[in-house]
Amino acid sequence: MPQISQLAATWASQLFWLVITFGIVFFVVGRGMLPKVQKTIDSRDRSIAADLAAASAARDAADKVEADWRVRDQANREKAQALVAEARQRAAKATEERLSLAAADQAQQIAAAEADIKAATERALGEIETIAAEAAQEIVARVSGIQVSTDEARGAVKASMANG
Repeated sequence: MPQISQLAATWASQLFWLVITFGIVFFVVGRGMLPKVQKTIDSRDRSIAADLAAASAARDAADKVEADWRVRDQANREKAQALVAEARQRAAKATEERLSLAAADQAQQIAAAEADIKAATERALGEIETIAAEAAQEIVARVSGIQVSTDEARGAVKASMANG
């Protein structure tokens, strides 16, 4: 069979060209392109790792800034509450002082009014005594015909007013 006898010569030739082709592909792809691709992959991995590290550092820095802000915010709130409490105390004290001054002024006005009322009452009582003494003098003069002095009439009116 002639096909079988040619098999070794054809096979050897095909095997030779197969080895040559794979050798060329190996050197072109394996030695030329593959290191460039591997270098690109390594560069991407390093870039991703650096980006992840930068993002983690930025997140940690943001967390620290947020914690510092929360501390400052709490301190500012406490300070504001202290200022509000102090303002309330000052306002309460000022109000108390105003009320005290107003009460003192009112007490002084009441005392002055009471003194005025007392003086007016004494004047009125004095006028009543005078009128009552004059009326008593006239009544005694008309009824009995006796002239009573003003001092005697006043003494009788005072005694009558003192007893009720």
